Amino acid sequence: MLLARTLDEKFASLYRAGKIHGGVFLGRGQEALSVAVGLNLRKGDVFAPLIRDQAGRLAFGETLLDAARTYLGSALGPMRGRDGNVHRGRPREGYLPMISHLGAMIAVVNGTLLARRFKGVLRTVGATCIGEGATSTGSFHEAINQAAVEKLPLVLVIANNQYAYSTPSSRQFACTSLADRASGYGVDAHSVDGTELAACLSVLAEAVERAREGHGPQMVVARLLRLCGHGEHDDASYVDPRLKASPLGRDCLKVAEQNLLSRQWADAVTIEGWRCEAVHKVEEAVATALREPTPDPYKENWCALASKHLVETHPEV
Repeated sequence: MLLARTLDEKFASLYRAGKIHGGVFLGRGQEALSVAVGLNLRKGDVFAPLIRDQAGRLAFGETLLDAARTYLGSALGPMRGRDGNVHRGRPREGYLPMISHLGAMIAVVNGTLLARRFKGVLRTVGATCIGEGATSTGSFHEAINQAAVEKLPLVLVIANNQYAYSTPSSRQFACTSLADRASGYGVDAHSVDGTELAACLSVLAEAVERAREGHGPQMVVARLLRLCGHGEHDDASYVDPRLKASPLGRDCLKVAEQNLLSRQWADAVTIEGWRCEAVHKVEEAVATALREPTPDPYKENWCALASKHLVETHPEV
């Protein structure tokens, strides 16, 4: 969580300095939920993270250098500087690049899980994250319905951060809780306080295990507040101050830190050491990426990476 927060803040600084082109979307306030997803998955599972899932990405195995290279357009990054900064991943390792944060990745994870079923690959789980705004899209409805009918081992994590960009939850849905929707699809529902790391770890562990054991899709709904704008271009002036002052507005990173201190699992000196170490690692990765070349548009082969072998063996394609 601390490493993700440090990396996010560095990207925000680079964006404001004009060093990053495209959007920068921070996960501030959602790190506990995100990291719980990444930590509860294992090698062989599938993960389709969202724009605020830097913590989950790192927990699932993304390196700081991969992230820095993608944001800074390095030709040595996993997407070779061609797919923008949030559309990154390593599909062969089960880490899927994001198409859109509006529910589009649920169907992609479904397809991956179905393909594995056809190949006889069992006991793998596919997880993806969306915001509450995405639950109002057709992509969400079609994909969660398909996953339920096929009894796929899907874990769908919904971060109800109270705003779909600037639209408050009260203008998005009328049900008391998004978890209420799960029964209509025949899906198990789990609710959790997204500001509490221990609770997120526990609930995600249960959801992932149930999916792995063949109980079908699991929907996890977390209550929290996005502690920043939709992106660095947005000042979030529309956020109700009462929400910021409520338990939903707690910073999950500070809550986790206080828990470590109160349980005497770490002291202030140790935590400060972690902060310094995180800053050093982030600065090192960014410095490396800044020294690397960007793609040469006159030499780059712009075909889809997945079809490159077809172009090489079939020039007419």
